[in-house]
Amino acid sequence: MSALNDRFRKRIAKKARRGHRGWPTATVAFYGPDLDRASKAVVTIFRFKGDQDAEMRTWLSETSDVRTDPAITREMIEFIELHGSQSVGMIDGIIGCPHQEGIDYEGEWCPECAFWKGRDRFTGELVSEDG
Repeated sequence: MSALNDRFRKRIAKKARRGHRGWPTATVAFYGPDLDRASKAVVTIFRFKGDQDAEMRTWLSETSDVRTDPAITREMIEFIELHGSQSVGMIDGIIGCPHQEGIDYEGEWCPECAFWKGRDRFTGELVSEDG
């Protein structure tokens, strides 16, 4: 990982560690086909509590991990700062499949991400043998 990318990641993590400091608030989430590579990052900006028109931006990578891609992490920070976010909420881990039910596939489980079938989205632990 480059020093520049490490700096961008640390800036996001530092903002997240500060806790809730007011609005607007940004949330950062990572998704991937398994627990090893995040192929999708989503940042959502909530301007106020209960904001129903939150602004969301998504970054995708077919080959790299979006958490370690310098261009993506830089753009994420720029997006957060552009909206003047006072707070950042983030889970550094991967919280599920990058595909969206009803948009990318129909049914309960994504056919492209067999790893997630029957697994808890936050821990990756198997919770159901038959999915």
